[in-house]
Amino acid sequence: MEERRIPLSQAEGNTSLRLDRKVAVVTGGGSGIGRAIALKFAAHGAAVRVLDLNLADAEETCQQIAAADGNAAAYACDVTDRKQVKDTFAEVAAKGPLSILVNNAGISHIGTVESTTEEDFDRVFRVNVKGFYNCMAAAIPPMKVNGGGVILNLASVAGSVGLAERFAYSMSKGAAIAMTYSVARDCLAAKIRCNSISPARVHTPFVDNYLRKAYPGREAEMFDTLSKTQPMGRMAEPGEVASLALFLCSDEASFITGVDYPIDGGFCNLHG
Repeated sequence: MEERRIPLSQAEGNTSLRLDRKVAVVTGGGSGIGRAIALKFAAHGAAVRVLDLNLADAEETCQQIAAADGNAAAYACDVTDRKQVKDTFAEVAAKGPLSILVNNAGISHIGTVESTTEEDFDRVFRVNVKGFYNCMAAAIPPMKVNGGGVILNLASVAGSVGLAERFAYSMSKGAAIAMTYSVARDCLAAKIRCNSISPARVHTPFVDNYLRKAYPGREAEMFDTLSKTQPMGRMAEPGEVASLALFLCSDEASFITGVDYPIDGGFCNLHG
């Protein structure tokens, strides 16, 4: 059988990973990983719609994008509120075809099954599970009308590996991974791809604030301890997660759906 020759231009591919003419919604885009993804997408041509519970944070992200001549708009949105989510997505879709949804808005919680209160469990579920559901349910219909799209869910290694005192959080991230697989299967015919990213610890303002509150005076020591949890000896940077998100939401990843991608410095497979 004669070997099929691939043109050099095709073999090289589109290394710039452009998102030109694509409208991307990033929830929780006002800080941390969400902000890094919004900035990365805008730098590669996307029109980014930054959703956040805190409008001022979303606007700050948009200001950074505008300063670099990017296209962005901020929306105050509580992802746990089904009606508010539907109204926000309808407003976004009315101004341009929705191509990408990044489900990033989420909260953390520390506790075992015994120490986690029902109120805390419900709060984590509302944001990290129902919030993802609300946004996907609002994004998929306009994506179908537009002939396809991409959904990316921010999960965590906690959804696949047992972590101490992360009962509710692990539950929610395991659900995020399961929802990713289900949506990927159900939306194949609609040409909607759905994947998830599972980071280990990422150095965000959340980590710094947590260390200040939980370990006053010992922040540097505990930061070093948490960093060494990853076999590579450090935490991920938000921009590294954003780079993976960019690839998975670009046309370069057009043959990838229904996959959870760890970005963990070797955490899942290189322990021991």
